[in-house]
Amino acid sequence: MAALSVEGTYQGKNLYVQNPMDDEGFGYCATKVTVNGDIMPGGTSVGAFEIDFSLFNIEIGEPVFIVIEHNDGCKPKILNPEVLLPRSTYSIVKMDITTSGELSFITKGEQGKLPFFVEQYRWNKWVTVGEVLGKGNGQENSYEFALTPHSGENTVRIVQVDHSGTKRPSEEVKFLSGEPVVTKTPAKVKNEIKFVANGEAVETRYEIYDAYGNIVKKGVGSSVNCSNLLRGVYYINFDNVNEKFIKN
Repeated sequence: MAALSVEGTYQGKNLYVQNPMDDEGFGYCATKVTVNGDIMPGGTSVGAFEIDFSLFNIEIGEPVFIVIEHNDGCKPKILNPEVLLPRSTYSIVKMDITTSGELSFITKGEQGKLPFFVEQYRWNKWVTVGEVLGKGNGQENSYEFALTPHSGENTVRIVQVDHSGTKRPSEEVKFLSGEPVVTKTPAKVKNEIKFVANGEAVETRYEIYDAYGNIVKKGVGSSVNCSNLLRGVYYINFDNVNEKFIKN
């Protein structure tokens, strides 16, 4: 005797199982099905059957663990396992951010644990700056995240992506930071780029691209070692600006 198991989160849809004949041809492969330890009524002596979660008083969003016991030499097949994968169903109740970048948001309607990605709009694109794991229950859930503001106006949102691959962004929140404007030095780069604000070294998020648009360096810091870059034209994103520079 063998067993096939699958687990996930009940999303309101049932599982369908293809149940071949056993290798001896005297009956069907599956012999017993349990859901969270409870035996499924009705038996498995058919070529295909449905696992009806309504028979087990399971609420949407609850975890489920299914075990299909079957004969050796054959194997049932679950036809739609994706229905147990969490879907992005959240909605925002409230979302705030301080001038220092302390993001807080409250959600409702989650039906599974999915990460929330925090995105900041800078350099003419959305940049992922962190993530917070969703709690997954359908109640109101509170979250916090500390991001690093750039100078001037900042625009922030949260995003979830589920198994469908669809990106579900929240509304945007904006705030004006008190961060000083960052500049880079020197103008002609040989070995190192330094980031300066008000005459002092300052850390900033950066990206460097070559002339063909390939990213060659990224990170957060007050300087970037450029000694291993080939000579030529490069583009750098830092603070909330993008510039071109020549590597000598």
